[in-house]
Amino acid sequence: MKLMIVRHGEPNYAIDSLTPVGWEEARLLADRMAKLDVKAFYVSPMGRAQDTASLTLQKMGRTAETLPWLHEFPARIVKPNESAQSIAWDWLPQDWTAEPRFYSADEWTKPEVFEKAGVEALLKNVTDGLDALLEKHGYRRDGKLYRAERSNKDTIVLFCHFGLECVLLGHLLGISPMLLWHGACAAPTSVTTLSTEERREGIAYFRMNTFGDTSHLYAAGHEPSFAARFCEVYADFDPDRDDIST
Repeated sequence: MKLMIVRHGEPNYAIDSLTPVGWEEARLLADRMAKLDVKAFYVSPMGRAQDTASLTLQKMGRTAETLPWLHEFPARIVKPNESAQSIAWDWLPQDWTAEPRFYSADEWTKPEVFEKAGVEALLKNVTDGLDALLEKHGYRRDGKLYRAERSNKDTIVLFCHFGLECVLLGHLLGISPMLLWHGACAAPTSVTTLSTEERREGIAYFRMNTFGDTSHLYAAGHEPSFAARFCEVYADFDPDRDDIST
């Protein structure tokens, strides 16, 4: 089975939709997706993901099922030396790298900052949702692997968000999402593809073939949006974007 995780287009967070650039990205994405044989589409309930999916669904004459757990990962935390709540996955490197447990797939939810925010329960809601969906499509979670109860070559597509995508990948690949949140970048409308690998009958593991692929944008001469990235060099520092302490 093939699992495709699609991030929404360049967001207008103020109205939970897309910028004009984001709509153009979604149009180019739709041209790409329309060439595929897709078994089923699933989408986050948030507006920016719904809007991104809408152009693909319209072009293909399809519908998608909205799944609540595909909502952007909702954890709100109070980071060290801060007083206000903020999202869980946007830390300064010198802060999160100081906690060894953040590197562990089994321990990353244990630090006090995440325990206070109930991150483990939020994580379970997402991973239970993902496992239920995969079981519906023939693959049942069994420890760190999946049992191929109905082995297939179907393609399913999830329209969601970068933070949530990293949680899904962490569960499938056995990686702490902290490493993905801070060490990877999936640009708007990027496509991450995983395929099952069944080297013994009935036993499957998901292997990532591509991460954050934006070839549909480059093919159209469209530069991927900068969203999800920060200043490459300090000389380009923008306090309104890059200073997460405020």
